[in-house]
Amino acid sequence: MEINVREGGPADVPVILGMLDSCVAWLVAQGRTRQWGTTPWSENPRAVDMVQRYVAEGSPFIAELDGVPAATLTLSKRPGPYLEPADEPERYIHLFASDRRFKGHGAGAALLAHAVEETRRAGVRLLRVDCYAGDDRKLVAYYESNGFTPTEAFTYGEDEWPGQVLARRV
Repeated sequence: MEINVREGGPADVPVILGMLDSCVAWLVAQGRTRQWGTTPWSENPRAVDMVQRYVAEGSPFIAELDGVPAATLTLSKRPGPYLEPADEPERYIHLFASDRRFKGHGAGAALLAHAVEETRRAGVRLLRVDCYAGDDRKLVAYYESNGFTPTEAFTYGEDEWPGQVLARRV
């Protein structure tokens, strides 16, 4: 299968929400409900608003496998409001998700490599992301396998959601 990364936009919000919903269903099927809960993002007005905001303010990208949207991420100039920005210019990855039907085909890794190139092209040397760090830390390990290094751990919200910030120099 051929992977193509394209720029996204507001018209891709339903596609992005569909990928996030796919991840929720996959996580729930594994009994991993702490990461993103059990409600599809598309049914959560706060989540829909957040996706629309990140897509409007950032640079969304869609990885397609043979023309079918398979994964997404959005780059912005700062982390979410629950984290402090870096003390230097940075690009930050948000809404990184894949349609789980395409798990293992390399669309996520292709998007992360694209994010590195976009960051470098912007003349920025720091690319960061945060993720769920609970359970077996598989997601942290995934980012590490793609060249990121854990920097700071954090907890978020009343339920003390365990998070990990990772960084990559480009």
